[in-house]
Amino acid sequence: MSKHVAAIIAIGQAIITNKEYLTELDREIGDADHGINMAKGFEAVIHKLSGLDEDKDVGFVLKTVAMTLISSVGGAAGPLYGTAILRAAVPAAGKFELDAMTVQAMWEAAITGIKERGKASRGEKTMLDALEPALEAFSVGIRDGKRLLDCLNLASMAAQNGVEYTKTIVATKGRASYLGERSLGHQDPGATSSFIMIKALLDFFRSQGSV
Repeated sequence: MSKHVAAIIAIGQAIITNKEYLTELDREIGDADHGINMAKGFEAVIHKLSGLDEDKDVGFVLKTVAMTLISSVGGAAGPLYGTAILRAAVPAAGKFELDAMTVQAMWEAAITGIKERGKASRGEKTMLDALEPALEAFSVGIRDGKRLLDCLNLASMAAQNGVEYTKTIVATKGRASYLGERSLGHQDPGATSSFIMIKALLDFFRSQGSV
């Protein structure tokens, strides 16, 4: 199994492990299905990737992941994460190893995709409140000449802080926006799943003793 496939499987396993946690968060301000839908999607991804030839580049693998999520994840999460990963696949096309600059380009493309698909911005209690600060922290790490693993660590911490930030703001997008002021005090499930994925990627590369 290639390293990039193994990394995605590690992300999927983290989401599946946190299925009930994400569903409980969504029960407070959403449709109580975020964890269920995300776990279902990544179970399909893991199944799909297990039969993939090892000679596939990162871009191809990500396209496979994106299309699988779009077709198998219900609610808003499937199209949003699917679009993000599909956009991230473009800078990764033809690559078998990723450097920090390529990851940065992938992340930027993913966020642009989410904004265009979801018509959302940072500060509206969505996954962007974790993903955008994470990208900023990652970019600072690159600027300071840090290795990829250290950049990912900065991104993970920023994403976690972003999740905490979502507790302090009112939702103005998605199902949670219907609650208005009652959404205060609750963390956003999408921001939380984004953090879980970033942290899983960090933990995977730490376990590899690389980058």
